[in-house]
Amino acid sequence: MKEIKALRQKFQAIWPHLDERAKRITAAAEAMAIGRGGISIVQRACGLSRPTIYNGIRELEEHRIIPLGRVRNTGAGRKSAEIHDPKIIEAMERLIDPGTRGDPESPLKWVTKSTRAIAAELTKKKHPISHTKVAQFLHKENYSLQGNRKTEEGADHEDRDAQFRHINTSVKKALALGLPVISVDTKKKEILGNYKNGGREWHPAKQPRPVQGHDFPGPDVPRAYPYGIYDIGKNTGFVNVGTDHDTSAFAVASIRGWWKYEGRKLYPKANALLITADSGGSNGARLRLWKLELQKLANETGITISVCHFPPGTSKWNKIEHRLFSFISTNWKGQPLQDHETVVQLIAHTTTAKGLKVICRLDRRKYPIGRKVSKEELDAIHLEPNRFHGEWNYKIIPCK
Repeated sequence: MKEIKALRQKFQAIWPHLDERAKRITAAAEAMAIGRGGISIVQRACGLSRPTIYNGIRELEEHRIIPLGRVRNTGAGRKSAEIHDPKIIEAMERLIDPGTRGDPESPLKWVTKSTRAIAAELTKKKHPISHTKVAQFLHKENYSLQGNRKTEEGADHEDRDAQFRHINTSVKKALALGLPVISVDTKKKEILGNYKNGGREWHPAKQPRPVQGHDFPGPDVPRAYPYGIYDIGKNTGFVNVGTDHDTSAFAVASIRGWWKYEGRKLYPKANALLITADSGGSNGARLRLWKLELQKLANETGITISVCHFPPGTSKWNKIEHRLFSFISTNWKGQPLQDHETVVQLIAHTTTAKGLKVICRLDRRKYPIGRKVSKEELDAIHLEPNRFHGEWNYKIIPCK
């Protein structure tokens, strides 16, 4: 006992100054010096496990040299969760994706589920993992860990979460059938000219780019209206930059441009198209002109157009916000948007590490505001509402 007590005092004195490797070698040397029973005595004195002390003895006997800066041999240590369970990352992404939400002005994504809840659900699905490993994955994938607090954007509809589930189910079914699924919206209106644009870029020290001192342009200053179409299945973006007004006619013309230049090439056999959109703006659920223009598009293409609107006040949950618009905003931070051509070039050069590609076109056509849809035009729309919230979910069928 005295020997163990003396060794324990010795280890307590030097332990704080040693790394993992030095502790292992020191304990092994002491055990070898004691001889028979040395491993048990040292283990009780220093607290290291017997396998660790055995490894140290092997290293000394084999004269094994570990490169400086390392405490273990290359490849040693606990294997990552991905190596033990190669499918765990895919399972985690499937679990998280329906509950993600994002800010259109930020490249970050955040999750409404807690890490403990995610870990518990994965474990139930035979993918055991700790909540700390879940947090490490989220940070690695550029998610920001938040509490379960809701983001208040107005009054919550009682069927808000049910509509989210309906959208998620509809998108999954369409993708499984190989049909095109697009998320659409208008990015915020941009003022053109030598005006300050948020963010910073690299310049020689003390030589910032000079811009206008006031950001209150008159009505004669040109604006840009970027309407985006994000292809969820292909991870590609198409942006139509308007110069006139953000109307329903402009919104559908943008979708028509995507179909003409991209969609029909990517989906030559498609007989249906699913659109996810906000409930407001130029693609609002209550706008007659939006539905009338979609009917025209359906007639031209011969495909059935299904629309799922996000509930009011939840626009930031739309995929396009954090899969396309956030990266566009990041790409042009700190650069004044001098003219429409500058906007088009900056959007077209937007890419991500996950392979996002963006096509951008300039649309100088006129889209007058105040267009009224007559009752006859409204009655001619072949609209088939869904049984679940038909005002949010409906199909527009081409006229034969």
